[in-house]
Amino acid sequence: MRAYHVQSAGADPVLGDRPVPQPGAGELRLRIGACGLNFADLLMTTGDYQDTPEAPFTLGMEVAGTVDALGPGVDGPAIGTRVAVFGGQGGLAEMGCFPAQRAVRLPDSMSDVDAAAFQIAYGTSHVALSHTARLQPGETLLVLGAAGGVGLTAVEIGKLMGARVIACARGSDKLAVAKQAGADHVIDARTEDIRGVCKSLGGVDVVYDPVGGEQFDAAFRATNPEGRLLTIGFASGTVPQIKANHLLVKNLSVMGLYWGGLLKVRPSVVTDSLATLMDWYVAGKIKPHVSHVLPLDQAADALDLLRNRKSTGKVVVTP
Repeated sequence: MRAYHVQSAGADPVLGDRPVPQPGAGELRLRIGACGLNFADLLMTTGDYQDTPEAPFTLGMEVAGTVDALGPGVDGPAIGTRVAVFGGQGGLAEMGCFPAQRAVRLPDSMSDVDAAAFQIAYGTSHVALSHTARLQPGETLLVLGAAGGVGLTAVEIGKLMGARVIACARGSDKLAVAKQAGADHVIDARTEDIRGVCKSLGGVDVVYDPVGGEQFDAAFRATNPEGRLLTIGFASGTVPQIKANHLLVKNLSVMGLYWGGLLKVRPSVVTDSLATLMDWYVAGKIKPHVSHVLPLDQAADALDLLRNRKSTGKVVVTP
């Protein structure tokens, strides 16, 4: 089979032939139909992600496909069942083995492309906004990086939860995508003063931040008393440094959310969230925005779309 593989630590990933994997205890094997890319895949190529696997490994954190084989001790899902799996690695390949307990059965109405674009982006935003920040109807939500993979779902879910949503992104094209997802107000991060615009709109109660850097600093200063700031990631490359006395003065809370980490310590939070999200999808309330679908032999180009910020929503590779 073909796979986009990292052979040794620090080496560039290469598309090549690999042996078809055999499922071990607790695993199932998928014939992969689609793999959703995430910013973390880029970090793995340089070893900078907190959960970078030891080399050798195949990139691709989340997949959708059809169960092809079951490992020892696994009694389901049955061979031929369509599922999505967050495996953390192994998705940029024609076949892969993943933990069976993480397999989520797909409704007939959900394509492999939608399923591969679904779990991390929607799961992160739903858990962050509902479980961690406890966003309330009528509150004002500021979403940074609002046209990206997780940011766009935060706009969509925040609006579904009854918030007034301010979306911040770079350029008119990306702002138009955020507006279409339900944003009430938009801010161009290239040309506008984030703090000034937010303050003119009455300040913000919850900040959803996958960007970090200067944008976090501006959002921090625009947050209302008793506001909550969600740190989701640092796409800017700069991790903000927070002065604790500023938290005290305005009674602010800064909360981190690592969706994959919750699978290890509070898996029920993730599974309950995914059940809600699947119901919303079937009901037509949410729909993944996939700007690019590329074949496996263009996996490097697909990652470059993320690296160069040329995509909106998700990029999906179809082995």
